[in-house]
Amino acid sequence: QVQPVESGGGLVQAGGSLRLSCSASTTIFSGNSMAWYRQAPGKEREWVASISSYSSTNYADSVKGRFTISRDNAKNTLYLQMNNLKPEDTAFYYCNRLFGRKTWGQGTQVTVSS
Repeated sequence: QVQPVESGGGLVQAGGSLRLSCSASTTIFSGNSMAWYRQAPGKEREWVASISSYSSTNYADSVKGRFTISRDNAKNTLYLQMNNLKPEDTAFYYCNRLFGRKTWGQGTQVTVSS
């Protein structure tokens, strides 16, 4: 299976917003719960948010109320709208299926300055 391709990261000031996108193959995306993960320098990769195939969502406490995950099933694309960004959100962000074997993409870097 081809790995997901993440985009939309960048440098933003605290309080700013970014919208991440992830294009995945049908094998990875179709009918599967999908998720965003992130990995900050020197830390383990962590789950950020997930969305089921019928768009039920869940969020880590650290991003609840600030981030919104969504999906476009026709385009095999996953999104993450990030508002009120904080310096502690600085990380590489990755998308993948929530369950099962994962092949990781390159990720997209998000840097939030204070």
